[in-house]
Amino acid sequence: MAKRIFITATNTDIGKTYTSIQLLHAFAKMGLRVGVYKPIETGVVEIPADGSLLFQTALHLNPSLKSLSVSDIVPLTFSLPAAPFVASGGQKIDLSLFDAPLHKIEALCDVIIIEGAGGLLVPIDAKSMMLDLPRYFKAVTLLITHCRLGCINDTLLSLRLLNDTKLPHVWGLNCKEAREDFNLTSLPYFIHHFAPLYFIDHDINAIAHALLDTITE
Repeated sequence: MAKRIFITATNTDIGKTYTSIQLLHAFAKMGLRVGVYKPIETGVVEIPADGSLLFQTALHLNPSLKSLSVSDIVPLTFSLPAAPFVASGGQKIDLSLFDAPLHKIEALCDVIIIEGAGGLLVPIDAKSMMLDLPRYFKAVTLLITHCRLGCINDTLLSLRLLNDTKLPHVWGLNCKEAREDFNLTSLPYFIHHFAPLYFIDHDINAIAHALLDTITE
């Protein structure tokens, strides 16, 4: 079985796909064969945009993935850009339908990035949430958080959830906005309570190593 890493965030549009791509490059530089999987993508009109970008990146780094197609990488799509529960009209989604594509991909790689949709409590169906996927896949989680005002609360809520459910995880900050405000309003708290602090833009190699260390513990 390949080493499995589940990518989530404190909300949507935080940088899951961006971070996934950075991790693919980081792991490839370590000499690992990389793979990628996005079980569910919503807001798909013709082709899954995020899944296609992830697939093309992984294929460039690991040509053995050429035997796959985008439908292997993203087996379930919905046109409405909403939580899967809403986008599907509330239909039941059996998590076992994600097994065969995952096994097909990881047969060709050493480490696989599995990207979720939205945050941890996004409902997949009436019973399952994104939070259930890393446990189902037996994956370590990478939580990505933003640097806007409110990031302390958003980060702590997601970390509390991961801790309470005993899911192994690493977390990092993706500062898409100017850092000056963050440095003034939020960074002092994080420095006081967390060490080390990881920033996606500067510490992706350290994050990659931390994830691998967490998997092997």
